[in-house]
Amino acid sequence: MKRQKTKPKKYIAIVKIGNNPNGTAHCLKYHFDDLLKFTNFLDSKWKEWKWFNLFANRGENKGVQLGNFTKNKRPEKRQI
Repeated sequence: MKRQKTKPKKYIAIVKIGNNPNGTAHCLKYHFDDLLKFTNFLDSKWKEWKWFNLFANRGENKGVQLGNFTKNKRPEKRQI
C-alpha cells in the first residue's frame, strides 16, 4: 500500500529557550500551523523561552521570515 503524503506544516519557528553553559544561545526548531497554540505550548513546555523567529514553510514564500515574537510581543491571531 502506498503511503499518502502529508501536507507540510505552515510555519517553522526557531525558538531561543535559554543559554548554554558556555554562553551561546540554546535554540530549537519547531514546525506548526497555529501561532496561538504554539505560544501556549512554549509557555507550558519552555517557561523561560525568550523569542522566536517565524518562517514560511509552504508556497512561494517558503523560507522567508514572516516575523519575530517575544514573551511580551506575542502573536494576536492564529495565522499571519
